[in-house]
Amino acid sequence: MSENIIGNVTRFIDLDPKEEQFFNNLLTLQTFPKKTVLLREGEICQFEGYIQKGCVRVYYLDDNGFEVTILFAIEDWWISDIASFQDQKPSSLYIETLEDSEIYMLNPTTKEQLLTEIPKFERVFRMLVQRNLSTLQHRLVNTISKSASDRYLEFIKVYPSIPQRVAQYYIASYLGVSKEFVSTIRKRLASKQK
Repeated sequence: MSENIIGNVTRFIDLDPKEEQFFNNLLTLQTFPKKTVLLREGEICQFEGYIQKGCVRVYYLDDNGFEVTILFAIEDWWISDIASFQDQKPSSLYIETLEDSEIYMLNPTTKEQLLTEIPKFERVFRMLVQRNLSTLQHRLVNTISKSASDRYLEFIKVYPSIPQRVAQYYIASYLGVSKEFVSTIRKRLASKQK
């Protein structure tokens, strides 16, 4: 059992050793190679996952078939399509690993067992949903109100390690700009730091 996921959970609740063991027994650690699609549009999301190692992105296909990245997730983050998982309805999203990844998984059955046996886990998942909503609201406001350059600066503040870990075109799809724009602004920022 990873101390990381216990540390993640105990930011919100206290667990005694018996509760930790019960939680541990419900989790499944899965490893995925880079470029594994964990969820496709039209499928029902069957997992909520904690990223022990790796980098994952969530995206959708726009009307022209272009990928639009809406979220990156790295170590110590949770990943899922919350609406599809909760309602057991088809997803409109894709979830894909961008690096070899290790993810602790809960499925709908094991999550329900967890919440039934240890009701205080409701707080953990409520806090995760609130954090996710806050992040998405902040992203929406930035997309509407900030210039592309300012959005990039905000992006590297939120995701400082991502530019070294993923291809520029993923960052461009997140920002809604061309990969050439990302290249230009990175060069401009690098020249200012000299």
